[in-house]
Amino acid sequence: MPLSPLWERRAKIFRAHRRGRFSLYVFAVIFAVSMSANLIANDKPLLLEYRGTLYFPALQPIAEQTFDPSFLPTEADYTNPQVQAAIRAHGWMVFPPIPYRYDTIVWNAGRFAPSPPSARDWLGTDEVSRDVLSRVIYGLRLSILFGFGLTIVASIIGILAGAVQGFYGGLTDLFFQRFIEIWSGMPQLFLLIILSSIIAPSFWILLLFLLLFSWMTLTGVVRAEFLRARNLDYVRAAKALGVADWRIMLRHMLPNAMIATLTFLPFILSDSVTLLASLDFLGFGMPPGSPSLGELVSEAKDNLQAPWLGFTAFITLAGILVLLIFIGEAVRDSFDPRKTQ
Repeated sequence: MPLSPLWERRAKIFRAHRRGRFSLYVFAVIFAVSMSANLIANDKPLLLEYRGTLYFPALQPIAEQTFDPSFLPTEADYTNPQVQAAIRAHGWMVFPPIPYRYDTIVWNAGRFAPSPPSARDWLGTDEVSRDVLSRVIYGLRLSILFGFGLTIVASIIGILAGAVQGFYGGLTDLFFQRFIEIWSGMPQLFLLIILSSIIAPSFWILLLFLLLFSWMTLTGVVRAEFLRARNLDYVRAAKALGVADWRIMLRHMLPNAMIATLTFLPFILSDSVTLLASLDFLGFGMPPGSPSLGELVSEAKDNLQAPWLGFTAFITLAGILVLLIFIGEAVRDSFDPRKTQ
């Protein structure tokens, strides 16, 4: 389906922004690698052949008794030398490029943990002797999914709230504004500390909690756009024709308001990624042991004698944020009315 002339101009402006275009390509590669973490970094073989039968351990659990009746009926531990010997006696295994998960203990990494980078552990190991590179890959997946989830849901709620405020105005706008002023003054960190003392935070609990305070980011922008457009001729004409309010907001006013809104989304996404890392660093984020970039920063702080942890954490977080900011700049330029006319 061909694009409209306006969207073609926007796409052309985005492509002309070489820094933003290149950042989008790099971020797409990072996103694809992180989403394929189970196939790139795993302590289970991608493909296993035993007595003429093919298995895919990375995708399906296989009991140890499959390879020897004397083994346990639980899922096979492929890091166990006895299990490896039993499989290789009658078959073969193909491991991923990084033969460790984010929680795999590298027992022979060195005498002390954390151990420095080596030909086997490219970024070294952390204080618990876990492979840093595998934890970075899984941590990127966690951070990106959390950031996308929080950004999308919070933006939808904020856009709807701002649309209702701006369209109806009057007392509706007044009550919404007073509520937002009170709600935005709530001490989020203190509430999170209280929450973490009652229940153990998890991915979904953190997402729901932060969603309670993150939806207000776009409300003011959308409200201002709707307040400006509610008295325009095309809106008055639609009301005179008896068009439903929700149809006027969604079909006629919202597309115009989205131009200003879309430019904020990459920056909101970067804020969401930073927020999760900050909470993990403070110890109020994901449970201990999770593949978190914030936990890697905390380990780097506690192990100053292992500078590779700090360098890895800094480069990873800074790189992701810089890529998102450059993408946001390109999106902002492509939606600039002065450049698309």
